[in-house]
Amino acid sequence: MATANKGAGRPAGSPNKATAEAREAIGLFVNKNAHRLTEWLDRVADGVQTPEGDGYVVPPNPAKAFDMFQSVIEYHVPKLARMEMAGDKENPLEVDVHHNVFGELLKAIKLQRQSEV
Repeated sequence: MATANKGAGRPAGSPNKATAEAREAIGLFVNKNAHRLTEWLDRVADGVQTPEGDGYVVPPNPAKAFDMFQSVIEYHVPKLARMEMAGDKENPLEVDVHHNVFGELLKAIKLQRQSEV
C-alpha cells in the first residue's frame, strides 16, 4: 500500500501561484479602469445621442445601468450567506418587516422599459 507524502505541497486552502497572479492582474485592471466605469454607466443611463442630436443611438436606460452596477458591486462586496434563526418557547424571535420600496420602483421601471421595446 502506498503512503501519502504528508509534508509535500502547499497547505490546504491556500491559493496556488497561478490563482494568486490572476487575482492580482484582475485587481490591477479593475483599479486602472474604475474611473471609466462611471462614464460607461452614465452612457447607459443617459443614452447616447446621434451626432445630429435628433435621436438616440442607444436609448436611455437607467434600470439597465443600475443592474450593471449591481452586477459589478457583488464582486467588491460579496453576498451574505443565508442564515436560519430559531427561537424557543421562552424567548420567541421578533421580526420587523420592511418593504423594499426602492427595489419595487426599479422593478416597475424595468418592466416599463421592457414593454416599450
